[in-house]
Amino acid sequence: MTPAVRIGATGFGLIAVCYGFARFAFGLFLPQIRQDLAISPALAGVISGGAFLAYCVAIVVSARLSERIGSRAVAVGAAAVAAAGMLGIAASPSALCLAMFVVLAGTSTGLASPPMALAVAEAVAETRRNATNTVINAGTSAGVALSGPVALAMGQAWRTVFLLFAASALVLALAAFVSLPGKAAKPPGAQRVGGRVTWDPNLLRLVGASFLMGASSTAIWSFGGEIAAMRLGWATRGAGLLWIAIGAAGAFGAGAGWLIARLGINVVHWLFLLVLAASLASVGLSFTTSVLTLAGGALFGAAYVMLSGVYLVWGTSALPQRPATGLMIGFLTIAIGQTAGAPLFGFLLGRASLEVTVLVFAGLGLAAGGFWFGRGDIADDKDKPVVRVQGGGRASCG
Repeated sequence: MTPAVRIGATGFGLIAVCYGFARFAFGLFLPQIRQDLAISPALAGVISGGAFLAYCVAIVVSARLSERIGSRAVAVGAAAVAAAGMLGIAASPSALCLAMFVVLAGTSTGLASPPMALAVAEAVAETRRNATNTVINAGTSAGVALSGPVALAMGQAWRTVFLLFAASALVLALAAFVSLPGKAAKPPGAQRVGGRVTWDPNLLRLVGASFLMGASSTAIWSFGGEIAAMRLGWATRGAGLLWIAIGAAGAFGAGAGWLIARLGINVVHWLFLLVLAASLASVGLSFTTSVLTLAGGALFGAAYVMLSGVYLVWGTSALPQRPATGLMIGFLTIAIGQTAGAPLFGFLLGRASLEVTVLVFAGLGLAAGGFWFGRGDIADDKDKPVVRVQGGGRASCG
């Protein structure tokens, strides 16, 4: 088995469990959890925002740890934290306990991504890195898609569901221990690991774009089940169909590396921001139907995974000598946007109509298109990443 296949498969599974189960399944089961534990929409938004905030802290820690102690230890830790968080969710007797364990489970996602980027940089041939990274990133869609049928079959028994999810996280901990590099190593071509990041305009634009996209996405990730219940009267089992649509279409995001290589980051970025806005409208506006909601879910899944793949390639291309940190910058600011977006959505929903709230969040997604990759920082008209070098010069990479 080649390193690309071995690491890609392990990373795909780890991301599926940490993102699809530990982080995003909460939004799927939220209507039933709210009913059982008497949680208000505003409190649900705060809990979701807390999970995203935990992610923000964890991904910074993970990037540094991955560079210092290696990808294997951090990835195994991510799976173990996911298991602990989901066990706690399953056993939570109150909203306060639930909030604590949702935050713990959300921490696992921040821990999971940087070690996988480092493992790819260490062991996968350069020509296959973008493709391998974006395949790993698409694991989110697999986890989301798998949680949908589980919700259809066991929608009321959410505690049992999270016990099963926790068991799957333990399996991935073992897989990561067996499959990933055991010692920290410099990626090929790297001069050193650590030090300061040069915050050039390209990285600053990445921060702006990923923040707004992340905020926009919380309309579905945190409140998709609520929106479907409000618009169509769907219970948890019905919302499971929406999650299946999101996850199945999200597999399209595995082709982000291929599409970026052919169209460029900027074209793919703008195209899928339009798809993101259209998906929110299809699910959340008053004209929606069951068919439109499922179609909107599919559009959202494809757009979210594709856009996160864009930000992954953007960050790792801008910092090829520090891939874990490059990924961290984009994914961290997605999560900061989600940390702000989830409480904001809950606040607006409690004070304005669902129609207005959804339109505001679709607008946030479109606003991310005001930021672009590379322009003004490259020597030609292609989306070729720039690497800052000592002495103030610059060199193109890739």
